[in-house]
Amino acid sequence: MVHVLSSRTLLRPVDPDRSRAFYGEALGLAVYREFGTGPERGTVYFLGGGFLEVSGRAPAPPEAGMRLWLQVANLAAAYEELRARDVPVLREPTLEPWGLLEMWISDPDGVEIVLVEVPAEHPLRYRP
Repeated sequence: MVHVLSSRTLLRPVDPDRSRAFYGEALGLAVYREFGTGPERGTVYFLGGGFLEVSGRAPAPPEAGMRLWLQVANLAAAYEELRARDVPVLREPTLEPWGLLEMWISDPDGVEIVLVEVPAEHPLRYRP
């Protein structure tokens, strides 16, 4: 068995400055660390129990199907805050058949981000 000590999602954006503005300013993610210099430098953001690293440069956006799943405490508040920051909402907050509240947005390269609130009565809140 592999003993994992830490993890992070790596994004190689088409326009690194635009993506750093989106994740750092529009979403308001806190910076964990930065490394390197210039426009392709790395910035690592806190994502709850994980990290998101935006570094380097890609020649094209990632293939469709890549998504980030971010759990938030209050989806209605996140919705209002992101709308105030002019973040385009792909799908407004919805109670899904599986019991989660979800809203979809996307980053500047089209990576879909699912913001999720787990209601108090949902089984994900309980451990057997």
